[in-house]
Amino acid sequence: MALTRKFLSALGIEQDKIDEIITAHTETVDALKHERDTYKADAEKLPGVQAELDGLKANAAKDGGKDPWKVKYDALKEEFTDYKKDIEAKETTAKKSDAFRALLKEVGIREKRIDAVLRVSDLDSIELDENGAIVDAGKLKKSIAEEWEDFIDTTEQKGVQTVNPPTGKGKGKTMSKDEIMAIRDPVQRQNAIAENLDLFT
Repeated sequence: MALTRKFLSALGIEQDKIDEIITAHTETVDALKHERDTYKADAEKLPGVQAELDGLKANAAKDGGKDPWKVKYDALKEEFTDYKKDIEAKETTAKKSDAFRALLKEVGIREKRIDAVLRVSDLDSIELDENGAIVDAGKLKKSIAEEWEDFIDTTEQKGVQTVNPPTGKGKGKTMSKDEIMAIRDPVQRQNAIAENLDLFT
């Protein structure tokens, strides 16, 4: 039996309540219709999905029974593993390069030559310990010092260069106050003043 206003009125229900019941009933029916339409649309897609599944099964049978999704997963996993190895290799090379650069500085290789030495050095043969230090660093230092001897700075002790040549007046010879004040080098001037204090007192 249909739920109509006439039916509800015959049951003795008030008019304003009838309106509420009809509205609620209409909403329920509309929701059920929408749900039915969704199921119907999904049911219409089912043959296409079944055909796709059959195609995947056929391809899997052609590939020796391999699951195409597993094949794709394995390929992505291998790609990620290779990428991870590449990143780790680059990090290791960077650590070796930094440690070797520090060693070159210790040996005394000129700063502007360090990059050139790094470019031609075999960093793969270098081993690092757990602290990131080069294994057998002493042996390697000796080898670097011999191989790159031309690039190592040597320090020489030199005397202080004087700007003004000596005046030719040795100790025992007095200078005038004007001559002393005419000396351009402040250190020499101060020394001359100290030797001839009697001129300035």
